[in-house]
Amino acid sequence: MAQQAEFTGKILLVGFGSIGQGLLPLLLRHLSISADRISIITADRNGESIAREYGVSHSVNPLTPTNYQEILKPRLKAGDFLVNVSNDVSSFALIELCQRLGVLYLDTCIEPWAGGYVDEALTPDERSNYALREQVLGLRRDLPRGPTAVLTHGANPGLVSHFVKQALLDVARDLQVEADVPTQREGWADLARRLGVKVIHIAERDHQESQPRKQPGEFVNTWSVDGFAGEGCQPAELGWGTHEQQLPPDGQHHAYGCQAAIYLNRPGAATRVRSWTPMAGAYHGFLITHSEAISIADYLTCRNGGQPAYRPTVHYAYHPCDDAVLSLHELAGRNWALQPRKRVVKEDIVSGVDELGVLLMGHGRGAYWYGSRLSIDDARQLAPHNGATGLQVTAAAMAAIDWAIRHPAQGIVEPEDLPFDQILRFSRPYLGEVVAAYTDWTPLQGRGRIFKEDLDTSDCWQFKNFRV
Repeated sequence: MAQQAEFTGKILLVGFGSIGQGLLPLLLRHLSISADRISIITADRNGESIAREYGVSHSVNPLTPTNYQEILKPRLKAGDFLVNVSNDVSSFALIELCQRLGVLYLDTCIEPWAGGYVDEALTPDERSNYALREQVLGLRRDLPRGPTAVLTHGANPGLVSHFVKQALLDVARDLQVEADVPTQREGWADLARRLGVKVIHIAERDHQESQPRKQPGEFVNTWSVDGFAGEGCQPAELGWGTHEQQLPPDGQHHAYGCQAAIYLNRPGAATRVRSWTPMAGAYHGFLITHSEAISIADYLTCRNGGQPAYRPTVHYAYHPCDDAVLSLHELAGRNWALQPRKRVVKEDIVSGVDELGVLLMGHGRGAYWYGSRLSIDDARQLAPHNGATGLQVTAAAMAAIDWAIRHPAQGIVEPEDLPFDQILRFSRPYLGEVVAAYTDWTPLQGRGRIFKEDLDTSDCWQFKNFRV
């Protein structure tokens, strides 16, 4: 274990759901900090007993657009660290405040204010992760040299960006492609181009089972229900590769920003895609919007005269636990009105693993999956108040917090800007079995066997047909 990072400030946790509860013991384990220098402000009494267990202050005071500065300013001074693991609190607002106060910052996704995911007054474009990311990147241009603020650094987004870099090096080694370890984004993009990577899936299959099972009128998940339901109701989004020859029928480009992604005029939770993990094999996942689909595609773009010459298609292909799948089906049947009862399972989980990795396709070895296979039993032994899904998030968040404390003046950064080897080395003890596997699977394998399909087989990595 690395030497503890020296930190002289205080830590404020905004939000204390399943991720905040799992992160708290890691903060105390890895930082030279006492419990009286950590405090929690959250919207409800969830996790109060865990805060009491560690002697950490827990305050119920929901943040809103009108009160957040009044509540947070007295609690923060230069050199402190705000860790945002909340729902329904604007990441942009908190980042801007921290930049102006000299406060370090981390979040695990970019959130809007409450209702922003489903605001009927907004267009799908305005409700997209692309729009939220562009807003924060605009702040980076306005405030280029502030305190370190790490955006979207949990498991995914976050850890998977480092998996991608390690996977690229592994494929280069196995294909005997000469490649020094790149130190800049241009080098990573050129490596992906030279390897012929056309598609990257964030391929996750949650195999965990819990008791009691999901009941009608209940949304069950192994991590935040509000967070998952919210992003599931956003439009499906994916980084859009330069090899793609036509948009899906309801695909739309954005008229601004980096131009690395598209969105579909439908919810991600209503869009199924084919993918593969070593344990599950082929599976149907949901094309849930995640910022890593945009940031990885943007980061791996090669340009020629300002125009993109190479970019892979990147998207999330998520099969949550079986009870969460049932919950999504019920949510869709309710026309996206969230069920009246919500249950995040942690102690209720009786068995299973969360299999989370990246699947790189199109290169000379077919497809390569690299990632974490963490069981619930191992997660419970590794860190208190964590499940398998949660620990993959909290370990990566803790790694980024540690890095930010050691590098406190880097301004606003994304996961791709952090050193992949350092983040993986810190996170590795918490990831269970780290698996690397080649496969000859493609999204076209077995298609048209029972019902004939009109498929373009000229390029099997072309991502054109979203129907199942």
